Amino acid sequence: MLSGFGAQLAEHIPRLRRYARALTGERSAADDLVQDALERACNKRHLWRRDSDLRAWLLSIMHNVFVNQLRGRRPPPVLSLAGEGEQAWAGFASESTSELATHSTPADRLTIRDLDAALARLPDEQREVLLLVALEQLSYEETAKTLGIPIGTVMSRLSRARERLRVLMAGGGSAPAATTLRVVR
Repeated sequence: MLSGFGAQLAEHIPRLRRYARALTGERSAADDLVQDALERACNKRHLWRRDSDLRAWLLSIMHNVFVNQLRGRRPPPVLSLAGEGEQAWAGFASESTSELATHSTPADRLTIRDLDAALARLPDEQREVLLLVALEQLSYEETAKTLGIPIGTVMSRLSRARERLRVLMAGGGSAPAATTLRVVR
């Protein structure tokens, strides 16, 4: 049985795994990311303030570990949904989402697959903000603190991520560069 700091960390592992899976797109990479983040948290636990939110601190550590890992490797290829045999990015689908897809209609499973693929096509900084706000339900302020960016940047990235996701889910290849105005006569 864990006690103290270890028990507090254990409470947050499911959220960390879900966020890591959404960031990395694959289970083994997500597990490695969670392990690296937890290891860093244990080594740096003297830096955590007991009066602060442990979840936000852990997500911040995970974000920093993820960014450091990205800097060390080349970007992953973007998967196309064009081919029947191609595997869609499974980053968003946690175990519970996969279970939901198994017990849902074929249309629901296709929507989940399309959402996974669309999330994979978002730039990392937009996907991170979207996942923290929508999936982890962090406030804008908590998200800004976690990512170390201004709250205005959180709001603009979230807005761009939502718009791009709407376009991708509607079948568009890319989000429009600028809003096109139509002349009405």
